[in-house]
Amino acid sequence: MRKLIWVVLSVVVFLAACGGKDDKTVKIGVTGEDKTVWNIIKEKAAKDGIKVELVEFQDYTIPNNALNEGEIDLNAFQHFAFLEEFKKAHHLDITPIGTTVFAPMGIYSEKIKDIKELKKGDTVAIPNDPTNQARALRLLETAGIIKLNDDFGLLGDPSKIKENKLDIKIKAIDAQQTPRVLPDVAASIINNGVAGKAGFDTKNDPIYLESADAENAKPYINVIAAKTENKDKAEYKKIVEYYQTPEVAEAIKKNSNGGEVVHKLTADEIKEVEESVK
Repeated sequence: MRKLIWVVLSVVVFLAACGGKDDKTVKIGVTGEDKTVWNIIKEKAAKDGIKVELVEFQDYTIPNNALNEGEIDLNAFQHFAFLEEFKKAHHLDITPIGTTVFAPMGIYSEKIKDIKELKKGDTVAIPNDPTNQARALRLLETAGIIKLNDDFGLLGDPSKIKENKLDIKIKAIDAQQTPRVLPDVAASIINNGVAGKAGFDTKNDPIYLESADAENAKPYINVIAAKTENKDKAEYKKIVEYYQTPEVAEAIKKNSNGGEVVHKLTADEIKEVEESVK
């Protein structure tokens, strides 16, 4: 009997030890899963005893709340500016722990081949969330279509347009709808991830594309975010390390046809960008 009890206890201890890896399961919220990239990360994590579980969300409004409520451990879908505005509006205590990619915003059209072909009175659709709306208007300014007030900032809206010689009409709609209105507008400004999900080649299909090299692009570098109280967890930092490996960079370049660029910012650089978007 004693031998039997000893054997049973040994099995229990062994199973508990094997099951210990469950303590290192990391749930990551994403919008539009890129299986090739995340499979590389999953494989790297598994070698370190970390199980990566992806939770896919259908829009941008849920993953931050899910993170704040502890339903997921990290999320990877948004840029600095969007995160800052969202957490202010919803009183969330989450923070970027690393950077992933810069995904250029593009202007798409079914009616014209060049941004210079826009005509007087044409309608252009843009995302309606504050940060991407401002980003889209900046893109129109860069393209030479409008001019914005000096105090436009990161959250400016159409009321901050100071010059609009073509009298372009701005139609602000949900970001997910921007590809669907293309038959009804002269052009639509579409986030990279939304365009990719809609089947566009995000490098070659836009008639005008945001520059990844511009200094004002930094607020729009995408991040991996965690609850602030968990930002220093070793396994979370590992996820950032895996994302920034050459294998992942090559997979992203291949999958996006060069439309996305991996950006690796240091902790100090991340703090600088955070300060710039506050």
